[in-house]
Amino acid sequence: MANGTTSKTQTERLQLLRVLGPAHIWALGVGIVLVGEYMGWNFSVGKGGMIAGLIACWVAGLLYTCVAMIDSEVTSTVAAAGGQYAQAKHIVGPLMAFNVGLFLVMAYTMLEAANAITVGFLLDTVAGIQGHSGLDQHPFIVLSIMFLAWLNYRGVLATLTFNLVITAIAFLAIIVLFLSVQFGASSVPLDFSAITNDPLPYGWVGIVASLHFGLWYYLGIEGTCQAAEEVRSPARSLPYGTMAGIMTLLIAATMTWYVCSGLIPWEYLGQAGTPLFDAARVTGNSWLMVLLFVGTMFATLASANGCINDASRAWFSMGRDRYLPSWFGAVHPVYRTPYRAIVFLVPIALIFALGAPLDQVVTFSILSGLLGYTFMTFNMIMFRNKWPLDTIKRGYVHPFHPLPTIVLLTLCSTAYFAVFLGYGTQLIAMLCFYIIASLWFHFRRYQFVRRGDQFTMPWPKPRGY
Repeated sequence: MANGTTSKTQTERLQLLRVLGPAHIWALGVGIVLVGEYMGWNFSVGKGGMIAGLIACWVAGLLYTCVAMIDSEVTSTVAAAGGQYAQAKHIVGPLMAFNVGLFLVMAYTMLEAANAITVGFLLDTVAGIQGHSGLDQHPFIVLSIMFLAWLNYRGVLATLTFNLVITAIAFLAIIVLFLSVQFGASSVPLDFSAITNDPLPYGWVGIVASLHFGLWYYLGIEGTCQAAEEVRSPARSLPYGTMAGIMTLLIAATMTWYVCSGLIPWEYLGQAGTPLFDAARVTGNSWLMVLLFVGTMFATLASANGCINDASRAWFSMGRDRYLPSWFGAVHPVYRTPYRAIVFLVPIALIFALGAPLDQVVTFSILSGLLGYTFMTFNMIMFRNKWPLDTIKRGYVHPFHPLPTIVLLTLCSTAYFAVFLGYGTQLIAMLCFYIIASLWFHFRRYQFVRRGDQFTMPWPKPRGY
């Protein structure tokens, strides 16, 4: 009897804690993505000019609105860690689930590496302004990743509460810059003459090419569903947090384009490392410079923090389901976090942060995300066909089905072409990597998967079965 009680207690300890609410979900989604307003998006301007950058901003916003709507419906019923991986596992099958899980892990780990690179670059830039050029960026890159990994190791509530605070400050910094420029705090007036003088310097192909980096405004909003197993009320909190997050990002992205395009010549903006901080420098207002320095730092830290949270949950879920060695499916007995997954992914992030250029890391993250969104369209169609609206209670039902799915698939196809225009070699190399990984799973790992143990949702049998 005592042994049975002990066994029960150990099983309970292996569960993640349900401590999060809608505000934490908002902070997780926006926290991961808001860094896209502080760096990376501006490469879209370099691809096609100011107007192309704005079109890419809004088209990418439409793509991610479809992602948020589809994700909110499915995740409000699949309340399990792993997000889209858990969805694919329940709806499609093991091979797709493995691939989707790997897409998630690589997208978030590369985004984490890009954030660490930006931290080092920003500190080097500020040191140069103060007359201390040549700052070694590597210690700051390592320190930022190690500190945030430690924070995630210690517990999800502290991690996402930290994200909530610094994300709110980073978002307010964008609003303050926008209002300050509008009401005369800048010594340099807004100048949009490039729109009339040379609106599309590379023609319509520039608009298509700019979509590649336009995705960076919103990449990662789908990460809200990674915390489904740690939310107090998934059916309510996940849709509210996700939809509030995409609305926040649409506003922030438009304000960012407006301020940066009006203050910085598009030829320089298209290659800037920290565009919002550079826009604050152009204003000549020292207070705005300090505020946007803090905003950029907080945005990068919040994003990296959320990425560690999301990537580790996906890796943990794959280990727990034996898609990867079950050793990764362990939960810390005290902190109740997927500590082995967190620790394992740290050196991968460090390798790319210390050894790869920013645009290559950003592209790796974008392509991994795009592959996940493409499979999401098939998940949604199969979900509605197998379990119609009257068979499962949903916390959120996205409207106009299947229109958002069709729009998402169309825009993903366009984005692949946009990436191919500038990074064709990397696109092909990444596809080869994922094909090899799929073959490894099929021939080496599938035999360990226990199909019957994976279906944790109390759903009825699919229609037609």
